[in-house]
Amino acid sequence: MRRSIAATDRIVTLIVAVALLVLGVLGVIWWLERWLPLQEQVRTTTATDLMASWWWPYALAVLGVVLALLALRWLLAHFATSGIRQVSLPGSGKAGRLSVDVKSAASAAADALADTPGIRSARGTAVRQRGELVADIRTELEADADLSEVAAAADRVSSDLAHVLERPDIHCRVRVSVSKQQGGRRLS
Repeated sequence: MRRSIAATDRIVTLIVAVALLVLGVLGVIWWLERWLPLQEQVRTTTATDLMASWWWPYALAVLGVVLALLALRWLLAHFATSGIRQVSLPGSGKAGRLSVDVKSAASAAADALADTPGIRSARGTAVRQRGELVADIRTELEADADLSEVAAAADRVSSDLAHVLERPDIHCRVRVSVSKQQGGRRLS
């Protein structure tokens, strides 16, 4: 998730939490009937006059449309994928553009890593995370895999990927999980 979306989520959560807290306190005051003395002090003539204005329904309609658009933008920001396909290669100039399908390159790197003894499966994809290009490779190991051999293979595949793409800004992340099953039977 991008930082701007995370910050927006935190701000909206804070506003909703404060609003719910205020509504809860008002509900308790109403339930305890402590609001009766306040009834004599509150004047609603200004609010009533405002809502009786000719432009009030139009202002509410505009506010509703703006809030609906903001809600739609918020939802789309959460469903947007961070996966990327094409990236420019060094040497791209005005005469032409050199690009590579980085998702396929990450997938090929995962396939190469999957050939390592002890690795049951590997999947690769490319994402943009916090403004950085990341080749994300997820592996599943056998329970008895040699971790030093897997680590050496992951380092080799990571450096090969950076060398092939000729992009110094690409980072390779290899996530490792251990299988809970050994040869078809579950480990205890």
